[in-house]
Amino acid sequence: MTTTDETQAARPAGRPRSARAEKAIIDATLDLVGEATSLSDLSIEAIAARAGVGKTTIYRRWSNKEDLLVDAMATLKAPLPRLGGRPFRGDLVACVEVFLREACDARSRCVMNIAMNEVERHPRLVARIRQAAIEPRRAALTSLLQRGIASGDLRADLDVPVALAALIGTAVWYTRGLQPGEDMVTEDVAEQIADHLLAGMAPR
Repeated sequence: MTTTDETQAARPAGRPRSARAEKAIIDATLDLVGEATSLSDLSIEAIAARAGVGKTTIYRRWSNKEDLLVDAMATLKAPLPRLGGRPFRGDLVACVEVFLREACDARSRCVMNIAMNEVERHPRLVARIRQAAIEPRRAALTSLLQRGIASGDLRADLDVPVALAALIGTAVWYTRGLQPGEDMVTEDVAEQIADHLLAGMAPR
């Protein structure tokens, strides 16, 4: 057997998945969510046309529209930095910076709001989106705050759900005050916000 034969024999059956096609499909899905009046308006046909791929390309990766929507919405939430291994304040600053940059992305914010407002029409789908896109981050942040309580950086009677709302809400509210095209998201801003939050959450 020649080297070429060995290579061909080792290659798994089926077409290799195209990362470029997958990204085009995800982007097309998010664009169409932003343009739709309801998630019900979306179709695999429309997504395929917008992405410039065939329906079979989509169905090789996702068995149905709901699975595709869940995966697409999950991409709107950037992964948090690795938490731990540094002081609590450093982790808090790093998280705030992620929230600030995310809140500046009008497209992502709009698309996520549209999906979350569909809870009455599509409760199962919205629940799956929450589970894939929101809950992992909520769990990581809850763990971070609990670590801050254990280390004494945060007060022992801290209401963790309220602290989570303050942490994320402050970043979102700050970016709402920016002018279109204005980029004021810096590490210094993240540090200022984190320090103000810490002032309210630190032991009395």
